[in-house]
Amino acid sequence: MEISSSRPVARWVLAGVILLGVQVLLGGITRLTGSGLSITEWNVAAGILPPLNALQWQETFDKYKQTPQYHLLNAGFGLSDFKFIFFWEWFHRLWARMVAVVFLVGFVYFLWRRQLKREMIRPLLTLFLMGALQGAVGWIMVASGLTGDAVYVRPTRLALHFVFALVLVGYAWWFALQLSVPSREILQDGSGPKKSGRLRPWTVAILAILFFQLLYGALMAGHKAATAAPTWPTINGDWAPSALFSKMPLKEDLLGNVITVQFLHRGMAYLILALVVIWSVKAYRLPARAGIFRKVRALPLLVVASQILLGIMTLLTSPGILPNHWVAFDWLAEMHQVVGLIFLLTMIGMLYLVRPSV
Repeated sequence: MEISSSRPVARWVLAGVILLGVQVLLGGITRLTGSGLSITEWNVAAGILPPLNALQWQETFDKYKQTPQYHLLNAGFGLSDFKFIFFWEWFHRLWARMVAVVFLVGFVYFLWRRQLKREMIRPLLTLFLMGALQGAVGWIMVASGLTGDAVYVRPTRLALHFVFALVLVGYAWWFALQLSVPSREILQDGSGPKKSGRLRPWTVAILAILFFQLLYGALMAGHKAATAAPTWPTINGDWAPSALFSKMPLKEDLLGNVITVQFLHRGMAYLILALVVIWSVKAYRLPARAGIFRKVRALPLLVVASQILLGIMTLLTSPGILPNHWVAFDWLAEMHQVVGLIFLLTMIGMLYLVRPSV
């Protein structure tokens, strides 16, 4: 459904999408630098400012020294090392607060100017509630790494946090499209030659599989699973390793067996590539009277090919990982995550542009 809107409101929501995308990028950097557990408390207001003097820095560092990550992984850290990881987690949280402020200030301003129509209110409130929920999930994730013998956060909670972030960005992007894409640009699916078939079901199928693919990408990151089999195209020389599906119960294997996680992540990548190739062939057979679709229909194949290439390169460079050092693997892993987000938004855009024929 297209929602009539003023340009300022549409630009505000689109700016929010960009800010949320940057937040996902910062989350990736926080994970790759091992910074997520550096701040052991969640202070919504007081946490805005970092430590401002030597005493505050030492007190904050002493709290970090009580965590299992410090004892088991970073016992050799000095204060300067701690300041580095603290910065990324603090900046990640600060950016989230800034996104909330941009949303609230914009909402109040446009409400005061009477530029928010009634049909806009519910999506905007939904976005706010989803953002608050994402913050709560983020803290639950961090808390999972502060007790016991945890060196990092639990992979399943990292995956939950990541997926919630993608749902939030995707919902904001859909709303931005409703505000900014005129109805004349919508392509009626099934209106082309009979041999072309329908495009929308393929789009839905790709998005459904992509959801699980991104979930398993987060599990890959959480388990550091790339290092378990840094080979391609086989997995340590085998197409179907003996360790595959070797844990019981099955849920434990699907979520905790690094070989199974990597096998499924690779397999879904190949499946998505095949589906996008079919999607692209069908897209170019459509008459594409809508101008925007005609201009962007090449994007899915270009983005997914780039994503798979980055995934392979990330995998092959994983043996070069150095703790607390930013190396080629980290650059590639971050780009892999960002392009994954771009692919998700691309396919959501295609779903919006291609509608069932009436």
